[in-house]
Amino acid sequence: MSLRLRFFGSAFGALVALSLSCGPQHQRAVVVASKNFTEQAIVGELLAQRIEHAAHLPVERRFYLAGTYICHQALLAGRADLYVEYTGTALTAVLKDPPIAGAAAVFDRVRSEYARRWGLIVLPSLGFENSFAIVMRGEDSRRYRIATLSGAAEQAPHWRLGVGFEFMERPDGYAGMAKAYGLTFREPPRVMDLGLLYRALQEHQVDLVAGNSTDGLISALDLVALDDDRHYFPPYDAVPVVRQEALREFPGLRQALEGLSGRITADAIRRMNYAVDGEHQDAAEVVREFLRAHGL
Repeated sequence: MSLRLRFFGSAFGALVALSLSCGPQHQRAVVVASKNFTEQAIVGELLAQRIEHAAHLPVERRFYLAGTYICHQALLAGRADLYVEYTGTALTAVLKDPPIAGAAAVFDRVRSEYARRWGLIVLPSLGFENSFAIVMRGEDSRRYRIATLSGAAEQAPHWRLGVGFEFMERPDGYAGMAKAYGLTFREPPRVMDLGLLYRALQEHQVDLVAGNSTDGLISALDLVALDDDRHYFPPYDAVPVVRQEALREFPGLRQALEGLSGRITADAIRRMNYAVDGEHQDAAEVVREFLRAHGL
């Protein structure tokens, strides 16, 4: 090959490389994660659709991860950019702090420690709290005239309790609750998948379950959430937790997320939970309709 041909060949290659480097670059997606129960898939979908529509960013959904620890580790490892946590869970299960009273105090502690320890940003609450709820069959609640956890202590030795794995392990979970209320049960708690708790209760495999206060099936199945009359459980406000690096990388991400602050009531999330769990509607469509109806 002549020197002239080699020159033009090299020049053409350089121009191709330059044109490729100057072309549109593929932007990676914002990765939204969730834990492994219905409400988490719903709030994950709320964040995802809000980001897509308000910030015009691509989103990858990584839902139904095993639980709190896995979601938290996914953020620290950079495998996810954000998920919704509950402040009481962050306080006790992640920070390993003892429960404290007051929603504002819990939020401030979680926000400051997440930023200091891990560079994670805790945004304001979506607008609802999802506390642990000890749930029993409505027929039993009426028969024994029990509406509070204190009131359940007398019958508890005859009853079986069903719980998820996290509730057995957490400092704000089973051991502390049993001590606070003097609860003893007929046998050790039965640990099962969260999605099976209410079925086990309905089928009389257990007599109480550790569910969530916003579960849509509670009223639909004639169940009763017992009042935490000694205020054992801390506040559990639903808050987006986001990697600081993601907020820097994606312009408009923070503004899109903060547009959801205070916009989702406990009643609204309960209705959405029931639409998915009770009516078997698609979570993405339920969320789409909610956002459309509320101008979000």
